[in-house]
Amino acid sequence: MRIFVTGASGWIGSAVVPELLDAGHQVLGLARSDAAAARVAALGADVRRGDLDDLDSLRGGAAEADGVVHLGYSHDFTRMEAAARTELAAVTALGEQLEGTGRPFVVASGVLGLTSGRVATEADLPDPALHPRIAGVQAAMAFAERGVRVSSVRFAPTVHGAGDHGFVAVLVGIARERGCSAYIGDGDNQWSAVHRLDAAGLVRLAVDGAPAGAALHATAEEGVPTRAIAEAIGRGLDLPVVSVPADKAAEHFGWMGRFFGTDGRASSSVTRDLLGWQPTRPGLIADLDAGHYFGVTDPGR
Repeated sequence: MRIFVTGASGWIGSAVVPELLDAGHQVLGLARSDAAAARVAALGADVRRGDLDDLDSLRGGAAEADGVVHLGYSHDFTRMEAAARTELAAVTALGEQLEGTGRPFVVASGVLGLTSGRVATEADLPDPALHPRIAGVQAAMAFAERGVRVSSVRFAPTVHGAGDHGFVAVLVGIARERGCSAYIGDGDNQWSAVHRLDAAGLVRLAVDGAPAGAALHATAEEGVPTRAIAEAIGRGLDLPVVSVPADKAAEHFGWMGRFFGTDGRASSSVTRDLLGWQPTRPGLIADLDAGHYFGVTDPGR
């Protein structure tokens, strides 16, 4: 199949593109800049210029393809409402272009905030009040009733690996700035995690075989205690590891405190049974101990 990928030059997308190509698919990647276009081309994909606000470009890309993987999103936390509006318009345009075709439409989502006090499963439904982006995912999933083989891949809060610039890299930066690596309270709250390459493998499986309406969990590790994450960062930076009271989390971590204090455990057992997904890459702590988050790499890994 020829697959149109938004976010093709991004952290997850740049792993998904070669995964799709290796499986025998052709890829058309959306690129909003010359630099992004060069990255997409270097991966071996064809390039379509445009961005998420350019609905004609999105429709055109979907029309030229046998399926769509939608990974693009603006993660500017100062413009969440605007980003969510763009997302809703984008998934609507893509879904309408695919309507009635039975073609795959894989959309990105997340597991953080799905539940509180227990492990989230694929059967749990996100609360639209948690984040404005959820409205876009819900709109995309509604196309299952309109002849589109749509599925959502809910990614772990940390999709880790060499080159990661997400939440864990932010925590490393905060530890450097503060001179200590911290966790909140007793640090027993947990984050699910997945290696970037394992996540890309799940996206490819979703393209090939996820049934319409499926919610899939890209969580190789159900939960990693945040204290263990802080301790691994402390080891990597040779800094003391300390507890920060919950009422001081915003002062110490800034905006990151809201996320690092959340319990984000999530199972992927249904996903594994449904698609045969078997993550094989290193877990989060092993990846931290490999050294690349700190500017060094263990040559044995």
